[in-house]
Amino acid sequence: MKNLLDWNAIDTVLLDLDGTLLDLAFDSYFWHEVIPQHYGDAHGLEAVEARAEIAPMFRACEGTIDWYCVDYWSRTLQLDVMAIKQSHRERVRWLPGAQEFLRELRERGKRVVMLTSSHPKVLALKHERTQVCDHFDAVFTSHEFGMPKEDARYWSALRKVEEFDPRRTLFVDDNLAVLRSALAADIAFLRAVRRPDSMAPPREQDEFTAVDAVNELL
Repeated sequence: MKNLLDWNAIDTVLLDLDGTLLDLAFDSYFWHEVIPQHYGDAHGLEAVEARAEIAPMFRACEGTIDWYCVDYWSRTLQLDVMAIKQSHRERVRWLPGAQEFLRELRERGKRVVMLTSSHPKVLALKHERTQVCDHFDAVFTSHEFGMPKEDARYWSALRKVEEFDPRRTLFVDDNLAVLRSALAADIAFLRAVRRPDSMAPPREQDEFTAVDAVNELL
């Protein structure tokens, strides 16, 4: 499928953060490697045993607001998740082409809005490393609405605080469940990111028009 967009038909650009603008490799490494190691150390388990014990907890929360909540995981795992994240913050990085894309959107006069599921504490850490929020006209975390982007109610809640015409809006995300939710909310222009994690192979999918990196949309 072609990635070309009619930019004259787009006024508002809604953008995910992790896996769209920032490299998901940080989060993948943190949750798949760092947290099992700390959990194992705290409970006398090898990392592989810790992963097996944690996995059902993760599956039970996937697609919910708790999935994205560092406070929830600190309580559940009995770890200071935010402090551990801080100790690995040097791994927070931009995805290729993301800064170029954001600068070009500004030059084209589009309204640019971040829609992230990151907890506000995590967003603050990532902004400290990248100054990513400075590129946006508005920034919203799912925690402000008490529901993730996967939830159909999210989009009506968003429109109460951010006015936009869905027919003239582009939304970009790496999460197919979120893109399906946006499709149901009648957002006209939807794009998926195939390479959200620089350390992982591209994701194969043909449900939505996809790009390897957001600058391919220009």
